[in-house]
Amino acid sequence: MNASSWLLRSGGDRRARVRLFCLPSAGGGGSVYMPWARQLPTVDVCAVQLPGRENRLREPAYTRFAEMMDATFQVLRPHLDMPFALFGHSMGALIAFELARRLRAEGAPVPAQLFVSGHRAPQLPNPRSPLAHLPDAAFLAELRTRYDGVPAEVLRHPDLMALLLPCLRADLALVEDYRCDEAEPLACPISVYGGEDDPVANEAELAAWRAQTRGEFTLTRFAGTHFFIRSAREELLAALSRELALVPETMVGGSGRR
Repeated sequence: MNASSWLLRSGGDRRARVRLFCLPSAGGGGSVYMPWARQLPTVDVCAVQLPGRENRLREPAYTRFAEMMDATFQVLRPHLDMPFALFGHSMGALIAFELARRLRAEGAPVPAQLFVSGHRAPQLPNPRSPLAHLPDAAFLAELRTRYDGVPAEVLRHPDLMALLLPCLRADLALVEDYRCDEAEPLACPISVYGGEDDPVANEAELAAWRAQTRGEFTLTRFAGTHFFIRSAREELLAALSRELALVPETMVGGSGRR
């Protein structure tokens, strides 16, 4: 497996004291995280690039959560040689959470911190009807209504939409395939981020992540809807910077920051 196609790196700043693995939202690519490095100078920002998007557009996207997880775990495992944290938005929140569980189960180094954003707690049932099977027009209309994630300029260009649609549909199928198995709570702290006006992850659904950790828990909401990570990026990165500064430099494979 070629790790260079799976991981987008910020450049490995020599000042980096912690590595932040970033997991994408449905239909999204790792490039959205690369500008973060400029505002996180002591963090090695490392984005996971799943097949089916951006520079991997010609590769088939995963539609089964377990298969995607197996591959992602194998890619990340050789890169856990310094203190690290996991960040995931929307679909990426589920991936980050299950990676933390998988690392623990395999006896691998575990994250010092888990950051999950824009997704209800994994143990909660999905209150919304499936999307992946819908015809194109209905699929896009419902996607835009729920997530506000398809820019109008993209919808106006059928050729561009035709390129993006397979990945979007595959990712939604992947999320709908996910089931949260019962397991002991994680030991690492969990920080949850959400948009104040997000229609798919309200405050109660975000607060329910508390059950997934024996460590510290924080919930921070920002102005915006589901993609507040774009509209409130400065505030989000300031919060991330503060929390990542608390990760001990000597911690490799620990179970929490305190």
